[in-house]
Amino acid sequence: MKVLSVVGARPQFVKLAPVAHETRRRGVDHRIVHTGQHYDPVLSDVFFADLDIPAPAVHLGVGSGSHGRQTGQMLAALDEVLAADAPDWVLVYGDTNSTLAAAVAAVKLHVPVAHLEAGLRSFNRRMPEEHNRVLTDHAADLLLAPTPTAMDHLAREGLAGRARLVGDVMTDVLYQVRDRAGGVPALLDGQPLPAGGYYLATIHRAESTDDPPRLRAIVDSLAALDLPVVLLAHPRLRARARDAGVDLSRGALRPRDPLPYPDLVAAARHARGIVTDSGGLQKEAFLLRTPCTTVRTETEWAETVALGWNVLAEPGPDLVAAATRPRPAPTDAAPYGDGHAAARVLDALAA
Repeated sequence: MKVLSVVGARPQFVKLAPVAHETRRRGVDHRIVHTGQHYDPVLSDVFFADLDIPAPAVHLGVGSGSHGRQTGQMLAALDEVLAADAPDWVLVYGDTNSTLAAAVAAVKLHVPVAHLEAGLRSFNRRMPEEHNRVLTDHAADLLLAPTPTAMDHLAREGLAGRARLVGDVMTDVLYQVRDRAGGVPALLDGQPLPAGGYYLATIHRAESTDDPPRLRAIVDSLAALDLPVVLLAHPRLRARARDAGVDLSRGALRPRDPLPYPDLVAAARHARGIVTDSGGLQKEAFLLRTPCTTVRTETEWAETVALGWNVLAEPGPDLVAAATRPRPAPTDAAPYGDGHAAARVLDALAA
């Protein structure tokens, strides 16, 4: 069996890691295509080293751009890669432009497509990620769902026959990294932070960064929190804040560059709480049992909200109150699987 994984953004590298390890363990012919959607080394290449992922066989080097331009460049480049490689499966991850481009390119060439993390829905059609995941699910031949809720979504869309419940591969890698992680990493130069003595924040979605009044309101809320807020500032956030005249260094805010994944896990594990508009970090916070506040009106990971470990809040007093709320009640719930999802992925591909 020959499997071609197509990835291009930080959350996909994390999901790729356990799949790469399992294919290596089984002796499966597995090649990786990196689209270059995230081109900053801190958001890309370092993940391969930190998570022991083989180097990509192909790097498309697409880089940033509008959604249409970026997706179109990937489509054109992937045609040649797929024709030359002739894999048995193209495996796509999550909800990025890289995912959609690889799915469309493979379908057009009659190469079977498997979608890892299928069935997630925010039901917010303003989000580019929602279009990517829905279109990919309806194009793919095999839908690898992380949760029973995702399976229900696929069934309602008439896709149950192609769906398999495998669990969440991010759980696999997070548990492995968590068990190796130490204490609080060096988050700020010259300013050690105690466990439980800071918040960790990420803000990167276009609906947060590209709307100056909303970005300013989010920053105002973070700056008003009662402990230092370590803001992992993606280059996109820094550029949009600069353009909008928004100061990322005032009040409680302490901006710094994004962290390597092992340090991110350690920082998240020891934080008082997490504030984010990310999808993956909501779930990672739950798995680490760190309270999370999500600056959105909906989430793909509804289980985190139902179990009390994640609160959806809009900028302003609601966000401040949510971030500083008491710690939720303990839970042993495991909606995202047992840490062996990658083995089930390979079983499904081989069936």
